[in-house]
Amino acid sequence: MKDKKVSITELGDPRKPHGDAGSEMLAGMNEHHAPVTDWALGFFEFRDNDNVLDIGCGGGETIRKMSQQVKNGKIIGVDYSELSVKLSTKHNINDVECGKVKVVEASVEKLPFEDNSFDKIITVESFYFWPEPQQNLKEVYRVLAKGGKFLIVADINGDAELDKEDIEGIQKYRLFNPTLAEFYELLENAGFKAIKIHTQDGKKWVCAEGNK
Repeated sequence: MKDKKVSITELGDPRKPHGDAGSEMLAGMNEHHAPVTDWALGFFEFRDNDNVLDIGCGGGETIRKMSQQVKNGKIIGVDYSELSVKLSTKHNINDVECGKVKVVEASVEKLPFEDNSFDKIITVESFYFWPEPQQNLKEVYRVLAKGGKFLIVADINGDAELDKEDIEGIQKYRLFNPTLAEFYELLENAGFKAIKIHTQDGKKWVCAEGNK
C-alpha cells in the first residue's frame, strides 16, 4: 500500500496534479492534510461576512472547512492545476451553485483580484511549490485587506527533525522548505506585520502568520 501511495504521488505530480493519478492523490490529500489544516484554522477568528482566499486549493477540503464557519461571506479557491479547480469545485458544489464559493484557475504569480480584496488568506501544503516565494508573497500581501491575516501552513519545516522519507520527498519533488527564521524573514520582507511563527509540540508542523 505504501508503494502504491508513492507511485500515485509520482504519477499525479503534487506540483501540478493531473490525470487519474492526480485525482486519487488529491482525494488522499483532502484526508491526510486534515489534522494540520484543522490546527492552523484555529489561528483565524472567522466572521460571518469574511472574504477568504485559499491559494493552492488542491482537492477543496480547506474551502469546505472554512465555508462551515463563514456563513454570509465569500470563499475563493485558486489553483493553477486545471484538475484541482475541477475537483475543488465538485467537492464544494452546493456552495458553488449558491454563489458562496468560487474556484478559479490562476497562479500565485499573478492573482486575478483587486488590491485589499480578502480578509483572510491561507495556503495549505502548497508553499513548497511557489515559483518565486519572496515575490509571490508580495502578491499575496497586495490582495490582503488592511487588518487581514495570512497563514502559510505546512506539515514540515526546515527546523524540524525530518525522517528519511521526508528528506527523500524534499529532494524528489524539489520542495522549498524554509526554517522558522526564514519564514519570518520572507513575510517581513513582503511587508507583513505582527508576524508569528506557530509550531505544535511533538509535530513537524508550521503555521507562519502575517498580518497587514
